Amino acid sequence: MRLKMTALIAAGALVGFAGSVFAHHSFAMFDQEHPLDLVGTVKEFKFTSPHTFVLLEVKNGNETVVWNLEGGSPSALVRDGWTSKTLPPGTELKMKIDPLRSGAPGGAWGVAKTKFKDGKALNTH
Repeated sequence: MRLKMTALIAAGALVGFAGSVFAHHSFAMFDQEHPLDLVGTVKEFKFTSPHTFVLLEVKNGNETVVWNLEGGSPSALVRDGWTSKTLPPGTELKMKIDPLRSGAPGGAWGVAKTKFKDGKALNTH
């Protein structure tokens, strides 16, 4: 009986661990070989787990395109002093992003490659 219970617990732990591994995706969908420079205005900063998102309004001639940019985890940003209020709507940014391979207006962003529009670093401390 004890052996069966141990096996059942081990199987449950393995299934739970495997689920979390498969739930996290790779970053292969982003083209890291051809980064893009974007200048735009924050429409929304989503401080959600497992990844943060910046919805950035970028003017393209007479049209404004909203780019959906995926970033690091909130827990990693919190360690650097970030909160859900760090990038309020209307914040103007210059970003170097890794675009989606599909060509859709989206990509991956990182703090180190993001500055305010005037060139100042995003210091949160």
